[in-house]
Amino acid sequence: MFKSVTLYQGEFILQSIIAEAGWPIWPLLFISVVALAIIFERLMALRLSRVCPAEVATEASRLLRGKGVTEESIDKLAQSSLSGKVLSTILANKQQPINEIRLRAEETGADVAHEMQRFLPALSMIATIAPLMGLFGTVVGMIEIFAAYQPGGTDPGQLARGISIALYNTGFGILIAVPAAIAHRLLRVHVNNLLVKIEQSARSLILQIHP
Repeated sequence: MFKSVTLYQGEFILQSIIAEAGWPIWPLLFISVVALAIIFERLMALRLSRVCPAEVATEASRLLRGKGVTEESIDKLAQSSLSGKVLSTILANKQQPINEIRLRAEETGADVAHEMQRFLPALSMIATIAPLMGLFGTVVGMIEIFAAYQPGGTDPGQLARGISIALYNTGFGILIAVPAAIAHRLLRVHVNNLLVKIEQSARSLILQIHP
């Protein structure tokens, strides 16, 4: 009972804030949902177990030592994870000179890096434009404030609404931009760390082929 009452009060407060903030709040709410979706999707996609599990490097080494490098095993390794794509490329070109192996591995690594960084530019753009959209709402609120001034007197209701629009939109813009910027930075660092792990695994496998 208490929980349902609290939930109802929270919904009522949220509806009141949206009503007070005016129509400029809707684009901000939309990009906030997009930002949350990107953050959640990247957190799931960039898990260590999906990108660079330790057993993939072990499996690649086992295939190399056991002479089990076949087209089927290479395809299976490539589909196992992102690091598996790089390691499978190395195994597929193990008969080539070391410079050729490195070149093929770097090409595949570039594709993997691009896939890992997917949606991060959009998250960075949201962090950049959210304060500007909040500023736009502030301008709309200021227009409401100036419209409240009339020769016969000021309309208190319209004046209060203009102030509400200006403050709420400015606050929402900053509230969206700060977490989006932090998440973008942390995800970029996480991607770089994963790329280093993939590079280390690839280097180790190449050294096993060409000591």
